[in-house]
Formats: sequence, structure tokens, C-alpha cells
Amino acid sequence: MFAARNFFLTASSGGTFLDISTSGATVTTVGDYKVATFTGSGSLTVNSVGTTPIYGDAVEYLVIGGGASGGPAVGGGGGAGGFRTGNLTVTATSYTATVGTGSAYTQGNVNGNPSSFSTITAAGGGGGSGSSTGSSGGSGGGGASGSGGAASPAGQGNAGGSGDGNAAGGGGGAGTPGGNGSGSVAGNGGNGLGSSISGSFVTYAGGGGGGRYFGINTGGFGGTGGGGDGGTQVGGNASGYGSGSGGGSYGGYGGAAGNGIIIIRWKFQ
Repeated sequence: MFAARNFFLTASSGGTFLDISTSGATVTTVGDYKVATFTGSGSLTVNSVGTTPIYGDAVEYLVIGGGASGGPAVGGGGGAGGFRTGNLTVTATSYTATVGTGSAYTQGNVNGNPSSFSTITAAGGGGGSGSSTGSSGGSGGGGASGSGGAASPAGQGNAGGSGDGNAAGGGGGAGTPGGNGSGSVAGNGGNGLGSSISGSFVTYAGGGGGGRYFGINTGGFGGTGGGGDGGTQVGGNASGYGSGSGGGSYGGYGGAAGNGIIIIRWKFQ
């Protein structure tokens, strides 16, 4: 028989945890971490930086651009805002957080606005088309009678689906592309992506569902993460951060897209 032994892990001396203050953010505590959530613009100021790998000198970030609106009149679904996450090394200075708003309906192909934190920018979603091809954006908008928009810059989302003039394509989501519309079936919006940076698992940045010709079945469903459904006449509004709204049917119009969001997390004790 072996005698029981206790083992203890100790951090090396000389380090400090990040000491950060914010403006314009809601700050919560999750275990040993602070989480700053920006739903509007603000700033984050680093007052001290850790000096050892045990404590580190980086923050975790989630930056999501504003979603795009769906198009009118057999309109493509709106594309989701760009989705960016990772770690950012920080120094003792102030960082600006700019949250992009989602686009409201105008005449189709209207992109969402980008969000940015320090050097990290998430593009706005690509607008859904009301007549031809979808616009490019963080995720591309759905096409009405042509191809969907591309994800641009690459790596922030997915392309929108194509439409055939009777059924429009869905907007791309952060997780999957928008579906193609064909015949009497409009394309669904692409699914969003999830993150636990806030302390709870939340899905963001879903694409909007495509609209369809009046009287032909129903519009496409919005993607997970709050994409709006394609309308039986008016496209549904997005319900999630960075999500695109649904396209409208013939004679209708698209809904309003979701605003972006920025979440920053750091170890404080």
C-alpha cells in the first residue's frame, strides 16, 4: 500500500493580474474572471499588465459586426455580421470599443455596420437582395434572382444562398452558409456560432431566411442565433446579436437586423 500524498500547485512570484477599468460596458464576475459586455460604444483601459505566463498579459475577445437586413419583394435574407474571437495581448493603455448597428430596411442590399476593438474588426453583414445578387459582408446576403453574396473578408462568416426569382436565398450565418431558394421553397438562413465567453453558452450571428413570391408557400427560416424568418409578406426582424433579418415576399419588405456586440474577458484574481 502506498501512503496518500497531497500535491500543491503554486504560481511563480512576480506576476500581477490584469487591472482593467471600462466605460460604456456592463461588467460581471464569472469565477476568477471579469467580463465586460459592450452593446454600445465605449472603452477599456488597462492599468497594469501581468509579467509572467502564469497570469498572462492577454484578454479574450468576441467581436461581432452588425447584421444586415433582408431584401424586399422576393428578397434574399440578410447576412450575419462578422464573427471574430481569440486572445489579444494588451499593454497599459486605453482601447476603443465600437459596436456596429444592424441595418434597417431601405431598398435591399444594405449592409450592417462593422464592430471593432483595438485592431480587431468584424465586418457588417451583407445585405439581402431585392432584385438580383446578394451583397458581400461578414456573412453574405441571400440572392433574389442570382447568387448569394460572399463572406468578405474571408474567415468571418459564410456566403449567402442563391435565389431563382420565385424563392430567394437565405443569408449566410457565422456557422454555415445560407440555403438556396428554388421553385416554391425559399432558402433558410445559415446557422450562427456559439461562445461561452460571457459565462453562458450563447449562439450569435445567424442568417436571415429568404423571402418568396407572394402566394407560394412560405419564406425560409432564420438561422440559429436569432436570424429572422423570411416573410409571408414582411420579413421577420432578427432577434440575436449580429443576426440578419428575413427577406420579404412580393410586395413586402425585409425586417430589421440585429446590432453587433463586443465581449471582453480577463483574469482579475
